[in-house]
Amino acid sequence: MGRYVVRRLLQMIPVFIGSTLLIFLMMYSLPGDPVRALYGEQAIDEAQIAQIKQDLGLDLPLWQQYWNYLTGLFQGDFGTQIASGRPVGDIIADALPVTIRLALFAFTFVVLVGISLGVIAGLKADTLLDRGMLVFTLLLISVPSFVLGYGAQFVFAFKLGVATPTVRNSEDFSELLMPAIVLAALSLAYVVRLTRTSIAENLRSDYIRTAIAKGLPRRRVVGVHLLRNSLIPVVTFLGTDLGALLSGAIVTEGIFNVQGIGDAVYEALIQREGSTVVGIASLIVIIYLCASLIVDLLYAVLDPRIRYA
Repeated sequence: MGRYVVRRLLQMIPVFIGSTLLIFLMMYSLPGDPVRALYGEQAIDEAQIAQIKQDLGLDLPLWQQYWNYLTGLFQGDFGTQIASGRPVGDIIADALPVTIRLALFAFTFVVLVGISLGVIAGLKADTLLDRGMLVFTLLLISVPSFVLGYGAQFVFAFKLGVATPTVRNSEDFSELLMPAIVLAALSLAYVVRLTRTSIAENLRSDYIRTAIAKGLPRRRVVGVHLLRNSLIPVVTFLGTDLGALLSGAIVTEGIFNVQGIGDAVYEALIQREGSTVVGIASLIVIIYLCASLIVDLLYAVLDPRIRYA
């Protein structure tokens, strides 16, 4: 196990470098001058622009800018925002806890509700309940998140008055409930379908017939033998979905005025703050890689037959 973890950590290095390099090139290869864009139509001395670029290292070749960014990143420096001169790490420190609360709320909802509905549908495969669940999940997949968000806002906030239309206190979980459910909707649909399919397939397996023939209680057959083996594809999806919830919060946070990572990325894109976008994207890449490693290690917990050399 230890050698496998070390090998996976070493494999993460080129993946991380390649991912951050692509993001860096996309942001810093855009046409136009981000420093000059800060002043709009105002007249500004060219010497002042040159000095700002020199202070920020924007006058260096692109490969050297990336090298400086990468070496600074391993020291905990995510770069500096061009407009305010504020460290990107401080922006992330302010916004990340809000998005983590929202994403974990959504993730918990997906795990508890999605797996439960999937198990019920899988045990009742090809029944009216299963077909109804199929229609429900297809509806969630088909409706864009911004439509679902505005719809939930209109119905529950403006019509029924049971929720606030925007989040005023990000530490209040009751205000995060509606945006968390909207954020989790797409993932919920996939988890329900994955769990349902896996449960229905494994229910016809020989080891399940053997467990039933032995006279084991149905609760033990479903909860121990059937569920553990059926959760492997679900865990794979959930591991990568945690990073997707963090990065996919841009639309949801915009609709409900949540001051998190998604809102910070949106503002940075509008202002062409490449350092902020690259810094936040690098953090999300790290979260994806760590989640992928944890998922691989969980396979051995769910299925004792899996061994890592």
